[in-house]
Amino acid sequence: MKVESGKMKVESGKRLRLSFHFPFFVLLLLLLTTGCKQKAPETPADVHGVDYTQVEVPAFSADSAYAYVEAQLAFGNRIPGSKGWQQCAQWLASRMARWCDTVTVQDFQATLWDQSTVPGKNIVASLRPGLEKRILLAAHWDSRSWADHDPDDDLHHSPVPGANDGASGVALLMEMARVMSQKVPEGVGVDFLFFDVEDQGAPEWSDVYDEDTWCKGSQHWVRQRHVPFYTAVYGILFDMVGTQHPRFTREQISRNYAPGLVGKLWDAAKVLGYGDIFVDLNTDPILDDHYYVNRLSGIPMVDIVQNSGTTSFFEHWHTTTDDLQAVSAESLRIVAEVTMKVIYGDYPGKQGMKGSEKD
Repeated sequence: MKVESGKMKVESGKRLRLSFHFPFFVLLLLLLTTGCKQKAPETPADVHGVDYTQVEVPAFSADSAYAYVEAQLAFGNRIPGSKGWQQCAQWLASRMARWCDTVTVQDFQATLWDQSTVPGKNIVASLRPGLEKRILLAAHWDSRSWADHDPDDDLHHSPVPGANDGASGVALLMEMARVMSQKVPEGVGVDFLFFDVEDQGAPEWSDVYDEDTWCKGSQHWVRQRHVPFYTAVYGILFDMVGTQHPRFTREQISRNYAPGLVGKLWDAAKVLGYGDIFVDLNTDPILDDHYYVNRLSGIPMVDIVQNSGTTSFFEHWHTTTDDLQAVSAESLRIVAEVTMKVIYGDYPGKQGMKGSEKD
């Protein structure tokens, strides 16, 4: 994808990188006006006033998170409207109800790229829903209907298991909800939002090129939120966060809308020893749920999304091999640790805030 004159144009496939073009004289002016203002970089503690190595966070279980990936795949493909999708939605809502104070299932209808209609279910689970100040953590839970990037052309119409692209982000949020319910951040509520119909955009073999065929759940949510006039201090989107070789870059939409949060997350990762995973590299925009949240809700949201630096997000992206072998429990733990260090650095937690079941 690329952006020209401020509009997004899809050239091929989901969330391909976008490039912005500026006149040469504008670039030259920026260089001249900023070149003399550079100074030595500060440490993360100096910048944000927090020593992330000393922030106490709940103990995230990588094994539990991995088990949640397995459980999702056991339902089969989570294609909207399918039996596995229906069963997974019920399981996800009931699990989140164990740890969170409220769970809302937002039903909607989505029109796909071929004008067919499918049901959708956005699921929102909340800790301390009565607090006005909130943090939004999100992922998509559907799996793609077509393996249009599979190296075997005969499999392009086959469904994708969606272990990393979908289930990994869901599993991360589930385990974070479980442990955060035992040590709730101080003075802020947390909402765990599972977007549906994110990954049903126009396949490569179609002749439809429209970015709005993707991310249907987030498009619906920003227009009809689960709570009227809902807003949050910030949001974090997790997509493809369980890869065996994690690599997350400072994506441009995230930088444009939530530069401070990008800085906190990547600086925290660096001081925690994960600078080779949260890479200090600015990269092109990616079409994902955060695009609509940022543009239409006013909530600054960062996308922590796998970026391998190649033409594909990760080796098994949109293929029939995006199965359990594509997921690393350790990758899930690292992303959760960095995220919780930032949240609890801002809002130190209290023990024993919720008495629900914690298994």
